[in-house]
Amino acid sequence: MLLASLMLMGLFLFPLWKIRLEAAQYPNGVNMYIWINKITGDTPSTLQNINILNHYIGMQYIKPDSIPELKYFPFVVIIMSLLGIVVAFSKKRKLFITWGIILLVLGILGIYDFYLWEYDYGHNLSPNAPIKIPGMVYQPPLLGSKMLLNFNAISLPHTGSLFLGFAMVFNFLSFTLLWKKK
Repeated sequence: MLLASLMLMGLFLFPLWKIRLEAAQYPNGVNMYIWINKITGDTPSTLQNINILNHYIGMQYIKPDSIPELKYFPFVVIIMSLLGIVVAFSKKRKLFITWGIILLVLGILGIYDFYLWEYDYGHNLSPNAPIKIPGMVYQPPLLGSKMLLNFNAISLPHTGSLFLGFAMVFNFLSFTLLWKKK
């Protein structure tokens, strides 16, 4: 259980999600990484380049400072990690499973929030966009790949997601071992 709690700190070390844009004019692709507390790319100018591309189709600019989740998700992760440490020392099965359920629910809510974020950016387009195609939306896929005009948008979990997954696995294992022990 202690290991499960500490695994959550890996969310600060690695990105949770990666969105890659591939097109003929970008043979190496353009990678955007979504962390628990920031959005980055392969270079310092990646986000600026994505925002320039998004401008042509009328998408709003991606401004990490204006995304509230990037401000409060780190506190949620730290609180869950600290609670997990307390739960580990309590050695109470009900608390182990409660912590695991809360972590699972928070993970599901995080993915749902990410979907809503993608939906908003892909559907709420400026009517003054230089490129307008009636009925076209530019929402990247939540998981997998999707052609958006001449860009293949690929959206997949990244290394940070493994830490979240391992936290859930270690929590389940600790609950199971404690169950067998009692």
